[in-house]
Amino acid sequence: MATTPVGHLETDPEATIELALVRATEAAALNTLKWVGKGDKLAADAAATDALRGMLNLLDICGTCTIGEGIKDEAPGIFVGERLGTWKKGAPILSIAVDPIDGTTLTSKGLPGAVSVLATATAKSPDKHAMIPVPSHYMEKIAVGPSVSEGAGAIRLGAPVEQNLEIIALKLGKRVRDLVVCMLDRPRHEKLVSDVRRTGAAIKLIGDGDVAGAIAPSMPDSGVDVYMGVGGSPEAVLAAAAIKCLGGDIIARMWPKDDHERQSLIDAGHGDDLERAYTTDDMAQGDGIIFAATGVTDNALLRGVSVQGHIAVTYSVVMRARSRTVRYVKAFHDLTRKTIYLDSERGETRL
Repeated sequence: MATTPVGHLETDPEATIELALVRATEAAALNTLKWVGKGDKLAADAAATDALRGMLNLLDICGTCTIGEGIKDEAPGIFVGERLGTWKKGAPILSIAVDPIDGTTLTSKGLPGAVSVLATATAKSPDKHAMIPVPSHYMEKIAVGPSVSEGAGAIRLGAPVEQNLEIIALKLGKRVRDLVVCMLDRPRHEKLVSDVRRTGAAIKLIGDGDVAGAIAPSMPDSGVDVYMGVGGSPEAVLAAAAIKCLGGDIIARMWPKDDHERQSLIDAGHGDDLERAYTTDDMAQGDGIIFAATGVTDNALLRGVSVQGHIAVTYSVVMRARSRTVRYVKAFHDLTRKTIYLDSERGETRL
């Protein structure tokens, strides 16, 4: 029987930080609890960001945020280029992607679908990114699970919806009419909805939660066979990190929301990339990837935070691409003792 070499964990940065990343997303979800259903999405996002930044800055890592908040709106956030961690000499060099709350509006309304997510990828140097920042606000996406990503026959962006669904159904051993297609409930998807329903496949519309929705086809027993449609570019990269850990696949391309954004992308030198199909490996590079998430409210990936007396219960998942290990963590937090390290306080704060 093979044995783990002495000192292996000490030389494996992924093994040493994966549970610390779960503690960071737990803290974000717990600090958001007081804002669930209170109608203030910015306050909820600020609370999650404060806890996530505070916890990440405790870690002995040389982290650089390459996918951050505050891109599509004026929400508070951890921003692209921000340094995270202690930056001690010899600490692992990481590209970091964050979404303190994927689903801020859902959180403010007390609705299902919100999750705190975080991904890291080992980088060769601080200026070399292993998770790429896509310059557009939105991307068109198709995400599938491992059974669809393997073997001959490939789905394609731009191909007729019927053709892609026939390939997916064949690989899953289903009829097209038995497929479940997940997408955001947005006016921009009117034609996509019509095209899918014409095939007889079912549609699961979600109000938000783009990351969890894209990951769902790669998760066993999610009830979702494919994710389609247009959503946020940062969310595409976060989803790619998780999907790589699960063996699925996501393809995406930039989707300028109007002529002004298209021209801005061209002027910035991204014109040649507008038709590029980004793959899972393009967006999340290498095998040194960890994805962690904690449910804020119940969502396609995890249950949300619940409180039973003075005990808060969180549900999290952490995945590694190198080993394709997936761990679920159910944690009980005694609110009479629980503290969270908040960046704004520069110290431990009781919930």
